[in-house]
Parts: sequence; structure tokens; C-alpha cells
Amino acid sequence: MRHSRWLYAGVNTAHVLGIALLVGSILPLNLRLLGLHRTLRMMDLSRLLVPVAATGVALALSSGTLLFLARPGAYLDEPLFLVKMVLVLAGLLHALELRFVRGLDQAGQARLRVGACVSATLWLAALVAGRMIAYAGD
Repeated sequence: MRHSRWLYAGVNTAHVLGIALLVGSILPLNLRLLGLHRTLRMMDLSRLLVPVAATGVALALSSGTLLFLARPGAYLDEPLFLVKMVLVLAGLLHALELRFVRGLDQAGQARLRVGACVSATLWLAALVAGRMIAYAGD
């Protein structure tokens, strides 16, 4: 990775694609949980977008790991990287808790709305933190 400009660029592109798939599918789900587009059934929307989000997570995590391994010391010394990792972990745990522990079907409207706000905040904050890594440091 460190010795091939094009390999690094390809993996970086895969990382951006993974993030786009993840955030691009999570945000519409969150908006539906907040009450927008009530004519769309949540289960139908979920059936369509959750696999896209899962694919995005898998792609972002695998490509992100390769990017990290290219310069682990530099990333670990960067506070924004650590912030991003905490936000990503919190976003993943929140998604799993909302989907599997309580279940979308069992949660009340207030819980779903709070969950949607927390989810959107976590993922957008992780996105911003990750993007700012390129501009932080020396």
C-alpha cells in the first residue's frame, strides 16, 4: 500500500464508496423513522436499504483497515482518527441495538425518533471526523 500510489488510490476509492453506501442508506431509514414519507412501509424500506448499509459497512471496514495498515503510527497519533473510530463503533453498536435488541417492531414512536436522531448524528459526525483527518496534523 505504501509503495503503490494506484493501489492506495483504489483502496481509498473503495473506502469512500463504502461510506457512501452506508450513510446513503442509513439517512433515508432515519428520516423514515422520524416520520417522513409515511406512505413508505418501514419494513419494505428496511428490506431494501439494510443490505446496502451492511455492504457499505463491510466495504468501509475492510478498505479502512488496509488504509490504516499503510500508516498505523500516523493514524494512531491523530486525535480525529480516534474520534472517528469511537463514533463508528458507537454507530455500529447503536444500529445493532436498535435493530436486534429492542427491534424496530417493538419500539415505540418516541424511541424510534430518538434512535433516528442518534444514528444520524453518529454517522454524520464520523463522516466529518474522517474527512477532517486529511486536513489535520502537520
